[in-house]
Amino acid sequence: MTPDLPFLLTALAVLLLDAATKAAVAARFALGESVRLGPGLAFTYVRNTGAAFSLLAGASASWRRPFFEVVPVVACGAALLLLRSVERRDLLSRLALALVVGGALGNWVDRVRTGQVVDFIEVGVRGVYTWPVFIVADSAVCVGVALLAWRAFRPLPTPPSGTGPNP
Repeated sequence: MTPDLPFLLTALAVLLLDAATKAAVAARFALGESVRLGPGLAFTYVRNTGAAFSLLAGASASWRRPFFEVVPVVACGAALLLLRSVERRDLLSRLALALVVGGALGNWVDRVRTGQVVDFIEVGVRGVYTWPVFIVADSAVCVGVALLAWRAFRPLPTPPSGTGPNP
Protein backbone atom coordinates (compact mmCIF):
# COMPACT_ATOMS: atom_id res chain seq x y z
CA MET A 1 0.00 0.00 0.00
CA THR A 2 1.31 3.43 -0.87
CA PRO A 3 0.92 6.39 1.49
CA ASP A 4 -2.41 8.10 0.98
CA LEU A 5 -2.89 11.68 -0.13
CA PRO A 6 -3.75 13.13 3.32
CA PHE A 7 -0.58 11.53 4.74
CA LEU A 8 1.58 12.94 1.95
CA LEU A 9 -0.03 16.39 2.13
CA THR A 10 0.44 16.57 5.91
CA ALA A 11 4.09 15.54 5.74
CA LEU A 12 4.67 17.99 2.87
CA ALA A 13 2.90 20.81 4.76
CA VAL A 14 5.16 20.27 7.80
CA LEU A 15 8.25 20.19 5.59
CA LEU A 16 7.28 23.39 3.73
CA LEU A 17 6.18 25.28 6.86
CA ASP A 18 9.42 24.32 8.57
CA ALA A 19 11.53 25.41 5.59
CA ALA A 20 9.62 28.69 5.17
CA THR A 21 9.90 29.68 8.83
CA LYS A 22 13.63 28.83 8.95
CA ALA A 23 14.27 30.84 5.79
CA ALA A 24 12.31 33.82 7.12
CA VAL A 25 14.22 33.85 10.40
CA ALA A 26 17.61 33.41 8.72
CA ALA A 27 16.80 36.27 6.30
CA ARG A 28 15.51 38.72 8.92
CA PHE A 29 17.60 38.00 12.03
CA ALA A 30 21.28 38.16 12.80
CA LEU A 31 22.64 34.97 14.35
CA GLY A 32 22.02 35.23 18.10
CA GLU A 33 19.42 38.00 17.72
CA SER A 34 16.33 37.63 19.87
CA VAL A 35 12.95 39.35 19.68
CA ARG A 36 10.48 38.99 22.53
CA LEU A 37 6.99 38.21 21.24
CA GLY A 38 5.24 38.11 24.60
CA PRO A 39 5.61 36.75 28.11
CA GLY A 40 7.62 33.56 27.91
CA LEU A 41 7.94 33.56 24.11
CA ALA A 42 10.68 34.87 21.84
CA PHE A 43 12.21 34.26 18.44
CA THR A 44 15.93 33.68 19.00
CA TYR A 45 18.00 32.76 15.95
CA VAL A 46 20.50 30.01 16.74
CA ARG A 47 22.11 27.19 14.80
CA ASN A 48 22.22 23.71 16.24
CA THR A 49 24.82 21.14 15.16
CA GLY A 50 23.42 18.56 17.57
CA ALA A 51 20.12 16.80 18.00
CA ALA A 52 17.25 17.96 20.17
CA PHE A 53 18.49 19.97 23.15
CA SER A 54 21.89 20.19 21.36
CA LEU A 55 22.55 16.54 22.18
CA LEU A 56 25.83 15.42 20.56
CA ALA A 57 26.65 18.99 19.44
CA GLY A 58 30.14 18.56 20.88
CA ALA A 59 30.78 15.27 19.08
CA SER A 60 33.25 15.11 16.21
CA ALA A 61 31.74 16.48 12.98
CA SER A 62 33.25 13.55 11.06
CA TRP A 63 30.98 11.24 13.08
CA ARG A 64 28.08 13.57 13.92
CA ARG A 65 27.21 14.75 10.42
CA PRO A 66 26.86 11.29 8.80
CA PHE A 67 24.91 10.11 11.85
CA PHE A 68 22.40 12.96 11.58
CA GLU A 69 22.09 12.45 7.83
CA VAL A 70 21.29 8.73 8.14
CA VAL A 71 19.06 8.58 11.25
CA PRO A 72 16.20 10.68 9.78
CA VAL A 73 16.17 8.54 6.63
CA VAL A 74 15.94 5.39 8.75
CA ALA A 75 13.21 7.00 10.91
CA CYS A 76 11.20 7.94 7.82
CA GLY A 77 11.59 4.44 6.43
CA ALA A 78 10.42 2.94 9.73
CA ALA A 79 7.44 5.34 9.82
CA LEU A 80 6.45 4.37 6.27
CA LEU A 81 6.71 0.66 7.14
CA LEU A 82 4.59 1.25 10.22
CA LEU A 83 2.07 3.18 8.13
CA ARG A 84 1.49 0.05 6.06
CA SER A 85 0.13 -1.73 9.14
CA VAL A 86 -2.10 1.15 10.30
CA GLU A 87 -5.78 0.82 9.45
CA ARG A 88 -7.09 3.56 7.17
CA ARG A 89 -9.71 4.45 9.78
CA ASP A 90 -6.96 5.18 12.34
CA LEU A 91 -6.59 8.81 11.34
CA LEU A 92 -4.76 9.72 14.56
CA SER A 93 -1.91 7.28 13.90
CA ARG A 94 -1.73 8.29 10.24
CA LEU A 95 -1.52 11.97 11.24
CA ALA A 96 1.13 11.17 13.86
CA LEU A 97 3.30 9.32 11.36
CA ALA A 98 2.95 12.14 8.82
CA LEU A 99 4.08 14.66 11.46
CA VAL A 100 7.12 12.53 12.31
CA VAL A 101 8.08 12.11 8.64
CA GLY A 102 7.59 15.80 7.80
CA GLY A 103 9.58 16.92 10.85
CA ALA A 104 12.37 14.43 10.32
CA LEU A 105 12.70 15.50 6.68
CA GLY A 106 12.70 19.18 7.67
CA ASN A 107 15.74 18.71 9.89
CA TRP A 108 17.36 16.30 7.45
CA VAL A 109 17.29 18.87 4.63
CA ASP A 110 19.15 21.39 6.81
CA ARG A 111 21.72 18.85 7.95
CA VAL A 112 22.47 17.67 4.41
CA ARG A 113 22.73 21.26 3.13
CA THR A 114 24.69 22.88 5.98
CA GLY A 115 25.45 20.31 8.69
CA GLN A 116 23.31 22.22 11.19
CA VAL A 117 19.70 23.23 11.84
CA VAL A 118 18.23 26.71 12.23
CA ASP A 119 16.34 26.92 15.55
CA PHE A 120 14.37 29.97 16.67
CA ILE A 121 11.37 29.32 18.95
CA GLU A 122 12.29 30.08 22.56
CA VAL A 123 9.86 29.41 25.38
CA GLY A 124 10.42 30.11 29.07
CA VAL A 125 11.29 32.79 31.55
CA ARG A 126 14.79 34.15 31.03
CA GLY A 127 16.90 33.90 34.12
CA VAL A 128 14.53 31.31 35.59
CA TYR A 129 14.11 28.57 33.00
CA THR A 130 14.22 28.55 29.21
CA TRP A 131 13.31 25.49 27.18
CA PRO A 132 15.94 24.68 24.55
CA VAL A 133 15.30 26.64 21.34
CA PHE A 134 13.34 24.59 18.80
CA ILE A 135 11.49 24.79 15.46
CA VAL A 136 8.42 23.58 13.58
CA ALA A 137 10.12 20.30 12.63
CA ASP A 138 10.98 19.49 16.25
CA SER A 139 7.43 20.30 17.32
CA ALA A 140 5.97 18.07 14.60
CA VAL A 141 8.15 15.12 15.60
CA CYS A 142 7.34 15.55 19.31
CA VAL A 143 3.59 15.89 18.70
CA GLY A 144 3.67 12.91 16.33
CA VAL A 145 5.47 10.71 18.86
CA ALA A 146 3.08 11.83 21.62
CA LEU A 147 0.08 10.94 19.44
CA LEU A 148 1.58 7.51 18.70
CA ALA A 149 2.09 6.94 22.43
CA TRP A 150 -1.50 8.02 23.06
CA ARG A 151 -2.72 5.56 20.43
CA ALA A 152 -0.60 2.78 21.97
CA PHE A 153 -2.47 3.22 25.25
CA ARG A 154 -5.84 4.03 23.68
CA PRO A 155 -6.32 1.61 20.76
CA LEU A 156 -9.11 2.04 18.26
CA PRO A 157 -12.33 0.28 19.21
CA THR A 158 -12.99 -2.91 17.32
CA PRO A 159 -15.36 -2.29 14.42
CA PRO A 160 -18.84 -3.81 14.76
CA SER A 161 -18.90 -7.46 13.72
CA GLY A 162 -19.57 -8.09 10.08
CA THR A 163 -17.90 -4.89 8.87
CA GLY A 164 -14.34 -6.27 9.01
CA PRO A 165 -11.20 -4.14 9.05
CA ASN A 166 -11.01 -1.08 6.86
CA PRO A 167 -7.84 -1.63 4.78
